[in-house]
Amino acid sequence: MPVKIFRPLTPSTRYITISSFDEITKMRPEKSLIFTRKKTGGRNCYGRVTSRGRGQGHKQKVRNVDFKRNRRDVEATVLAIEYDPLRTARLALLQYADGEKAYIVAPNGLQVGAKLLSGENAAPEIGNNLPLRTIPIGIPIHNIELTPGKGGQIVRSAGSAATLMSRGDGYAQIRLPSGEIRRINEKCYASIGQVGNVEHEKVVLGKAGRSRHRGIRPLSRGVAKNPVDHPMGGGAGKTSGGGHPVTPWGVITKGYRTRNRRKYSNRFIVVRRDGRPMKLK
Repeated sequence: MPVKIFRPLTPSTRYITISSFDEITKMRPEKSLIFTRKKTGGRNCYGRVTSRGRGQGHKQKVRNVDFKRNRRDVEATVLAIEYDPLRTARLALLQYADGEKAYIVAPNGLQVGAKLLSGENAAPEIGNNLPLRTIPIGIPIHNIELTPGKGGQIVRSAGSAATLMSRGDGYAQIRLPSGEIRRINEKCYASIGQVGNVEHEKVVLGKAGRSRHRGIRPLSRGVAKNPVDHPMGGGAGKTSGGGHPVTPWGVITKGYRTRNRRKYSNRFIVVRRDGRPMKLK
């Protein structure tokens, strides 16, 4: 999927790039598979802002995506490839033999009219959903379950893919896009292939308006505020006080590890994303 660039006739078009949307075959979503979710504006149930910089934006319909793929051994046909405003990947609209329709994350190379299958007897082909114990070693996978039957939770964004490295003792070792190597129960299901919309990372918003359409509001820099409003505020001239970058509440923002050292799932991490082996406390 190439991206479009423009002649710099205006300041914004000098940098802006957009998706070509060549792979999109259906412009409107399936009505039976969408619902409306009210926007929060970053506020909790008490009306207090808990996530800054959120608000407004274009109206969006939520697509009900099937991450479980629990229609085992029932063949489905790809009816269309659609756009989803809430995720970077594209969606594929499936229709099963009994007429039921469902959305899945569209892998790279999936074409309209393709036949997909989910289950242990499915072939390891693009778009099929198989348990890790039947997937060949070294093949790219996505939409991976962490708990059997819960549905795919990881490797679902545009262009991402994990690699099945080995199996043993009831677990499969998966190399994630971050570089982390993780042990996952081989009963968990995963989809074959790389997530589509591979060139999403080349898209440049190019102007503030495109951020506002996404519901992203502007934020003031900490160094531009007064000391009463931010730890990095104040000072004569442009200075952050010589301290480490922090949030308005004093929490370090760069290099500060927030993962709980006693988290239960730490035992399933073999190699961390920085390349060092995981040490259990």
